[in-house]
Amino acid sequence: MFTIAIFLIAIALVLGLWAQYRVKSAFTEYSEVRISTNMTGAEVAQQILNAAGIRDVEVAEIDGILGDHYDPSNKRLCLSSEVYNTPSVAAAGIAAHETGHAIQHARAYAPLQARMAVVPITQFTSQLLPIVLFGGFFLHLIPGQLAVQLAALCYGALTVFQLITLPVEFDASKRAKVILGQMGIVQPGEEALGVDRVLNAAALTYVAAFVSSLGWLLYFLSLGNRRND
Repeated sequence: MFTIAIFLIAIALVLGLWAQYRVKSAFTEYSEVRISTNMTGAEVAQQILNAAGIRDVEVAEIDGILGDHYDPSNKRLCLSSEVYNTPSVAAAGIAAHETGHAIQHARAYAPLQARMAVVPITQFTSQLLPIVLFGGFFLHLIPGQLAVQLAALCYGALTVFQLITLPVEFDASKRAKVILGQMGIVQPGEEALGVDRVLNAAALTYVAAFVSSLGWLLYFLSLGNRRND
């Protein structure tokens, strides 16, 4: 198990770096490609929401690059300035993807409901994990075996969250590609290909996050087994 854990951690590191490169590369390339409909990301999102009959979701502009997300608690679709204001293929793809989450929410998509349910636990474990790692393994304020067990529990919760996240994100991207084509927002050819490249690259980041969490979970489980031997 220890060898598998180290292998997964290494794979996740390489995959994560590659995914980040692909996301930035595809976003940069297709941010320069204007969509023929000349719609900004904000307009794309609003048109899709209107077509889906969703009237209670706000489309808001936020600071930062690639910080786009859907906030189900406040029913707020947050788009970075470059996506919100730009009539590009990249902006259309990202805006449609995030709007896909709003549609999931409105349709009570089960994986999204499950992810929302585990968010409080995930937030708690994310705050606890640095304390456990630093206090247990560097300052030795937490007994060794307890620190290992707590770390395993934290990574167990994070791994479950990342696993649930995969179908949520894949489905949102699938919805985005179909909707953009059906509504004629993105044309076949270069525009559709650009959306595919941007969203497929983004999907890799979620795969890398899951593999990383799983690797660290197996690492601490194997560490705990070694200490018990």
